[in-house]
Amino acid sequence: MKIQNGFLTAFAVGIAVIAVAVTAVVYMQRGARVGLTGKVLKVRTAPLDENSSVAVLDFRFTNPSSYPFKVRTVTVLLEEKDGKTFEGDPVSEVDAKRLFEAVPLLGPKFNDTLLMNDTIPSQTSQDRMIAARFAAPESRLTNRKRLIIRIEEVDGQITEISET
Repeated sequence: MKIQNGFLTAFAVGIAVIAVAVTAVVYMQRGARVGLTGKVLKVRTAPLDENSSVAVLDFRFTNPSSYPFKVRTVTVLLEEKDGKTFEGDPVSEVDAKRLFEAVPLLGPKFNDTLLMNDTIPSQTSQDRMIAARFAAPESRLTNRKRLIIRIEEVDGQITEISET
């Protein structure tokens, strides 16, 4: 019996030491995952002509990582109610300024556009926007299931921020 009690005590101490070590490693690595979290704040759509329209998405995101996030690409996807997805053509910052001047239906431009090669500092939050042109009438955008912002980091990490 004494041997079993000694063995059980040693076993319990060993398990406790392993649990403390695993907890310490997990705690130290908490900010090592590169990626963004966020939500879409506002979506505005407007027709450009009979067969094309534009969607402007204002969104807020956070980089919870301990490392900066460098943007490779930003795209907007239209997901229809039947599950089909279509990629929009992103609008540059210069063209976005012109777009807001030319299409008053969109209202004012609140935020800067999230662009390729933008660097998002670690542990910060920002409000940005993205505008995309779709080769579809505005009614198709209005009857959508959702719009998705896909942000790819230079090392391949992909973050998707979806409207709810």
